[in-house]
Amino acid sequence: MIISQDRLQLALKWLTRSLTALAIILVLFISGIVLIDRLISWQTQSSIYHDIADVPKYDIGLVLGTSKYIGHTLNTYYSHRIEAAIELHRQGKVNTFLLSGDNAHRSYNEPWTMKRDLLKAGIKEENIHLDYAGFRTLDSIVRAKEIFLADHFLIITQDFHCERALYIARYNHINAQCLAVPGPVETSGLSIRIREVFARTKAFLDLYILNSQPKFLGPIKPIWQARQEESSNQELN
Repeated sequence: MIISQDRLQLALKWLTRSLTALAIILVLFISGIVLIDRLISWQTQSSIYHDIADVPKYDIGLVLGTSKYIGHTLNTYYSHRIEAAIELHRQGKVNTFLLSGDNAHRSYNEPWTMKRDLLKAGIKEENIHLDYAGFRTLDSIVRAKEIFLADHFLIITQDFHCERALYIARYNHINAQCLAVPGPVETSGLSIRIREVFARTKAFLDLYILNSQPKFLGPIKPIWQARQEESSNQELN
């Protein structure tokens, strides 16, 4: 089959225009992702502490959950968050903790695992509150305000995670700051950084386009009311 020169030129012109359009879309997509990433970092840097010595006193510390083990290896993302929480309490800088994480099934329970380690460190049970529906960062931050009626607290997580968590908090009119704890030193952070860039884009879309809400809300359980009830029970006993 012989294709005429006019048809060939038309096909080449259509292909050139299509590739140009795709290239423009790709550039705009990448530029948008980078812009969102930089915007979130820029707007939250002033609310991040990198040294426990610089942290003032907070009534509530929100520890964002992650798995304690990866396979049979201790997850240092987890251990550094827990160690920081223990040290904050030891120094009298955080009195009460809200432990928020996934509770996918009986054998995987992030909040209870964190609670167990804080109890082992000598933190009293009445100073520990659990959020079993912190399936993702947005859920943990929004539920802290809507369910536990906490609108001023210290978030405890890694630096890259601090920025996204604080951005979500700011959007929801929550007065939060974050203690950035170390991440793993034995692995490269490149893959985590790339994943975080896309996570920030998803968070931006959740807030401004999709109006995403936590998977579960449920009944209100104010932290301060629970503490008052526990104090009253102790006084009666």
